[in-house]
Amino acid sequence: MQGKDSALAQLTHRRKSLPEHAEIAAADGRIRELDARRIEVQTRVSDLARAAAKADTEVELVKTRRTRDEDRLSSGAITNPKDLSSLQSELEALARRIATLEDEELEVMEQLEAAQAELAEAEAALAQENAAREVLVAARDEKVATFDAEAAQLVAARKLVLPRVPADLLALYEKVAGSHSGLGAAELRARRCTGCHIEINGADLRELAAEPADTVLRCPECSRILVRTPESGV
Repeated sequence: MQGKDSALAQLTHRRKSLPEHAEIAAADGRIRELDARRIEVQTRVSDLARAAAKADTEVELVKTRRTRDEDRLSSGAITNPKDLSSLQSELEALARRIATLEDEELEVMEQLEAAQAELAEAEAALAQENAAREVLVAARDEKVATFDAEAAQLVAARKLVLPRVPADLLALYEKVAGSHSGLGAAELRARRCTGCHIEINGADLRELAAEPADTVLRCPECSRILVRTPESGV
């Protein structure tokens, strides 16, 4: 019983101590950072895209106004010299305004292209990290499945042993195991308890030797149930 319980405990410890657990946690941290960066850059791309669209709209509005004024000028409908001079001055101002707006639009477009390239880089880094995490998860799950299969075999074997253990002995074993990190029984080898690893003194050993074969022995030092072996020395 103790051997199977100890093996189960070791499997549980090995399962929890898999290096993939820490590696996956570290990958999750990197993924959060990369995703935060992606969101930040995506927001910047969206803002720049709106700014570019707004700049393009402003350019088109001013161009439309210039076209309308050019049509008025070429139509010959305006004959007053003062009005003609005013219209020509407005056309010159519109041309300067269009040039300024187009420069601003070009600058925004350049910033947008740079942000889009940065976004593509961030998305690629995030995808790469997610792919690496999937590999780690697959490796972890494969090992966990192996541990779980071994544990299932031990549990099945333990169930076969369980009916052979008297109820009062089982209760004692579980109580002692609960207060001794799961080790409720230990072999007595060469006068030494393999649970606490303390050598039993001569007087205590003689008392143990005097007990009947069916008596449940307890370690005088740690109170674990002692299992007799041919090397016990009693």
